[in-house]
Amino acid sequence: MTTTQIEKLTHFVNGEKVEGKSGRTGDVYNPSLGVKIAEVPLASTEEVNEAVALAKKGYETWSKISVGKRMDVLRKFRTLLDENTEELALIIGKENGKTIDDAKGEISRALESVDLALSAPHLLKGEHSVNVGGEINAYSVHRPLGVVTCIAPFNFPIMVPVAMSTMAVAVGNAMILKPSEKVPFSALFLSELWAEAGAPAGVWNVVNGDKEAVDALLEHPDVKAVSFVGSTPVAEAIYEKGTKHHKRVQAFGGGKNNMVIMPDADLDAAVNSFVGAAFGAASQRCMAISNAVPVGEQTADAFVAKLTEKIKDLKIGAYDDETADFGALISAESKANVLKALEGAIEEGAVLAADGRNPQVADDKGFYLGATLLDHVTPDMNVYKQEVFGPVRNVVRVNTLEEAIDLINAHEFGNGVTIFTDSGSAARKFTENIEVGMVGVNVPIPIPVGYHNFGGWKRSTFGEGQMFGPDTVRFFTKRKTISERWLDTSYNENKSDFSFPSN
Repeated sequence: MTTTQIEKLTHFVNGEKVEGKSGRTGDVYNPSLGVKIAEVPLASTEEVNEAVALAKKGYETWSKISVGKRMDVLRKFRTLLDENTEELALIIGKENGKTIDDAKGEISRALESVDLALSAPHLLKGEHSVNVGGEINAYSVHRPLGVVTCIAPFNFPIMVPVAMSTMAVAVGNAMILKPSEKVPFSALFLSELWAEAGAPAGVWNVVNGDKEAVDALLEHPDVKAVSFVGSTPVAEAIYEKGTKHHKRVQAFGGGKNNMVIMPDADLDAAVNSFVGAAFGAASQRCMAISNAVPVGEQTADAFVAKLTEKIKDLKIGAYDDETADFGALISAESKANVLKALEGAIEEGAVLAADGRNPQVADDKGFYLGATLLDHVTPDMNVYKQEVFGPVRNVVRVNTLEEAIDLINAHEFGNGVTIFTDSGSAARKFTENIEVGMVGVNVPIPIPVGYHNFGGWKRSTFGEGQMFGPDTVRFFTKRKTISERWLDTSYNENKSDFSFPSN
């Protein structure tokens, strides 16, 4: 395991490490041990303003570099990210608590986003029309916005920042990443890779901080776009403040994702899928399955019986324990909040089918909580209404597929959902009528691959565009349409035309 020596971290601005000036710091913990391992500087408004000014200079250079040269940097960055997977997975595990295998899976998904960004030369192509009227040609081009920022969460220290930022850089913007102050090591490691790949000074920057830094980025007139991932209340606040200051904003919030299990489903496959999708990464995923929704009492009883037996075999452990299925929660506060939600659900009448409050862990000083299952959860319970970011999962029983669809559609969140069934007609009815942004059929977690768009519906997403996929180009560029005419030298136009232009 790692030592408990306290590291003093920095920002990364204009191509180099920069010491914090505010005098304020945040504590960084190793969740597996429950010990403080670092202090991260929390930027002041003045420090953010300095970073934006330097990023603006970086943009002025980077945006004029040919797209081919930019792709050279991206290819080197991808190679370095791939080559450093082992080291980076250890960093993620140390500061986040997730297992090494889970961290490697995250890095693999991050590489998909870089692969998509390498197609920027194709995705940036505009449109061209010849002789639209009066010997005029019309064409459109994509132009970068300028300085843009990504505000990233703790639960995916690499995948989300890379997915949010790489296309933004590829199309010519300068990036300021504000990572979660709980996981700064990963962001600073990414900075080293960008520098080694040849990104010019000011193109890639990391500003660590809390609300003061976020507000400064949202208010700064030279920050043109904001991409955010986090909880729904914060996502909504980011969207409202960012748009108030005339920025393009995409803010991805929480989810309450459901797995519907039909009577004809392969029950063993459904149970195995639910366990991984519900409890992986200690359930600290916005796409984690929160609710099992078995259709019919017989299906529900059989599903719960198999699931509780499966839960007994799960092992919780440190990030570098190769036998662990999942690791610790991110903080003591997070663990306390999950326990509070669990105890409230029991008070409201939920049945405790599997109790993970006292897991057997080699080092019990970490922020551990075992897999917990609540049965007979109803829609009026807080544990159903609210996102619980920890390994407390629900079974919500329904009688028909129609009831399941209505139940899911009535919830304020619409992030992800999946159905397990052998019936094509049931699957089609479900996919056509469900009001959720990402839908799976016999798929545990319906998160799209990097070249398809990611985004929920309803109060799971605020603002423009989606993460991953071709929408990233549209979000991080603006369209310019040009109409031009080159007249023959013999042409003589000797009068003005006051009518509205037409062909």
